[in-house]
Amino acid sequence: MAYADQQMSGSKITTIVIVALIHVFIGYALISGLAYEATKKVISKVTTVDIKEEKPPEEEPPPPPPEPQEDVPPPPIVAPPPPINIAPAPPPVQTVITPPPAPPVVIRQAAPPAPPAPPAPPAPSKARGVQTENAGRWAARIQQNYPSRAAREGREGRVGVRVTVSAEGRVTACSVSNSSGSPDLDEAACEGMTRYARFKPALNDAGDPISSNYSTAIVYRLD
Repeated sequence: MAYADQQMSGSKITTIVIVALIHVFIGYALISGLAYEATKKVISKVTTVDIKEEKPPEEEPPPPPPEPQEDVPPPPIVAPPPPINIAPAPPPVQTVITPPPAPPVVIRQAAPPAPPAPPAPPAPSKARGVQTENAGRWAARIQQNYPSRAAREGREGRVGVRVTVSAEGRVTACSVSNSSGSPDLDEAACEGMTRYARFKPALNDAGDPISSNYSTAIVYRLD
């Protein structure tokens, strides 16, 4: 009933508000000088609101009381069976398998590196000194060029000379290493060695000809 009263009161308030608004509009229209016909049209458009009271919802009937239950005899008392002694099962036997011992690890030490091969022995040296070539022939020619003045004066002597022999076997330089005491004999000795003397040049270790020195003596003797 309270819900119905509240809904009906709200509808009444709405109707009153609408009617009041209509009156205000009509009064405004009359004051503003609107035509009477316009006022009638507006009034005719106003619809009335019928307010109907809603019936309250019917209450559900209360549930019937529970029927009285007949006396049910209690279940019979059953005694538990006597305990049965069961021997405990023996503990499981665990078989431990011992693996065979691992073979010993043999560490082999690497052999020391072989010593380096000894160097090859050097090739035999081919070096040699200056050698005379046809010494008897060119010595005779030097004697034939006996200085004329020394021959007239009967002077004899022995001149020691030192010459430089080129790679071609020729004398390129001459010096007196031991004087005869006669300048003309000393000079004739170096001149004869430069013009007539021939040699086999000296060789180095590889056998190649090289320039070298050679010492000898020229003997001037009158027959």
